[in-house]
Amino acid sequence: MNDMKYTKLGNSELNVSRVCMGCMGFGDASNGQHSWTINEQHSREIIKRGFELGINFFDTAIGYQNGTSEQYLGRALADFARRDEVVVATKFLPRTNEEIEAGITGQQHIENMINLSLEHLGMDHVDLYIYHMWDHRTPLYDIMDGLNKVVKAGKARYIGISNCFAYQLAKANALAEKEGFAKFISVQGHYNLIFREEEREMAKLCAEDNIAMTPYSSLAGGRLSRRPGTSSKRFEEDSYAHLKYDATADRDNVIIERTAELAEKHGVSMTEVALAWLMTKTASPIAGATKLSHVEGAAKASELVLGSDELAYLEEPYVPHALVGVMAQNTPAAANKKQVWPLSK
Repeated sequence: MNDMKYTKLGNSELNVSRVCMGCMGFGDASNGQHSWTINEQHSREIIKRGFELGINFFDTAIGYQNGTSEQYLGRALADFARRDEVVVATKFLPRTNEEIEAGITGQQHIENMINLSLEHLGMDHVDLYIYHMWDHRTPLYDIMDGLNKVVKAGKARYIGISNCFAYQLAKANALAEKEGFAKFISVQGHYNLIFREEEREMAKLCAEDNIAMTPYSSLAGGRLSRRPGTSSKRFEEDSYAHLKYDATADRDNVIIERTAELAEKHGVSMTEVALAWLMTKTASPIAGATKLSHVEGAAKASELVLGSDELAYLEEPYVPHALVGVMAQNTPAAANKKQVWPLSK
């Protein structure tokens, strides 16, 4: 028996758990970008445990460990769940230089990407197909037309977007409405207690248009799940998370200490406090897990209710942060340069 809460995902019929299992930590570490990812057997244990605890929403990407994350997830879900019991999201990458030079259109690229992801997952469709990062070298019409074709073909039920500005999401959905294309029903942005820049524009757009927010990095690469000064394999080796958070560690640590304080007060983990706060702002935060304890803490978070004074206490020390990582490169000028997080084909 579990007490997981569920919600409708934006303007869709998808009924999802209030926490989404992020699968970036699953995959062959010898075949990808990250040395801290876990093998298939360990991944299966975590996926199975998450499902037992009521998590029915799983987020992966073709760029996670060269597609092995998708493969691990697909095989595990085939063994542990019926297809209609789970909501599966995956993401596609922008066109490569080689594809552009070969004249492969945005529409062709998206068709190739979804077909490969479905092959990895062993599925005939995904529930949510996500535009992973803005592609300044491909016309927006081609992206939206390509995604609409995927929906029309029954290969994806809905579409979502990640790593974009609010104006880009508004522009894309306006084009989709004009052309009669499928619209984005969710956005996956960088949002947590120590990085709240999504509140400036994106959160307001999503509230008005009922677009679901499913933020990634909900625990800030583990920083919100342990007191400052403690470490882990991922903390040591996740260079992308260091890039995102090291420069602001001193001011962020004030918020992290308050998270620890409230966790002690409630007799829960810091993970539960950080995610419970984020659940007051978003539909279904994405929580990665590389240990059973991670997924157990994330699943419990939907049961924790923080008081308004506690929410204010967590929020009060926040100061503006500069954009980092993929979002710092969301400009036409950066489009031809290597990404700081080298997502592979």
